[in-house]
Amino acid sequence: MKKVVLSTLFLVLCTIGANAQTFSKNAIGLRLGDNDGFGGEISYQRGFSDVNRLEVDLGWRNSKDWDAYKLTGLYQWVWNIEGGFNWFVGAGGGIGSWNYEKGPANDSGTFLFAAGDIGIEYHFDFPLMLSLDFRPEIYFGDGYRNDSFGPDIALGVRYKF
Repeated sequence: MKKVVLSTLFLVLCTIGANAQTFSKNAIGLRLGDNDGFGGEISYQRGFSDVNRLEVDLGWRNSKDWDAYKLTGLYQWVWNIEGGFNWFVGAGGGIGSWNYEKGPANDSGTFLFAAGDIGIEYHFDFPLMLSLDFRPEIYFGDGYRNDSFGPDIALGVRYKF
């Protein structure tokens, strides 16, 4: 009986180890999205273990009348779907600044925000990763948006090393 229990435990642990998500320790690239104006972000990911990582993005947004810059930090949990496909969720926040110019009207300010993140990604056999994610953001500050919520959907292209 003892051998059966130990053998079963060993088999379960081997199965869990075989299904553990593996991704590169580092990835850098671009995250291109739309959140009240097209913009991009320089994105860096640093893996801490087989299932979690930190993502830091430095981005800009612009539209006809305004520009915004923001720095975002997210802690993410990653799970393998199958093969090179993963899905992830995360939480974090950041800080940003904005500038509004329309005719003689000019205004600017800073803001803080809290963010969530959910998405999917594919890791190729060569050092490239593609991702698609949804990042809802809640803003705190002086006049960045008329409302305090901003949905952000983006495509990420990153080099893994």
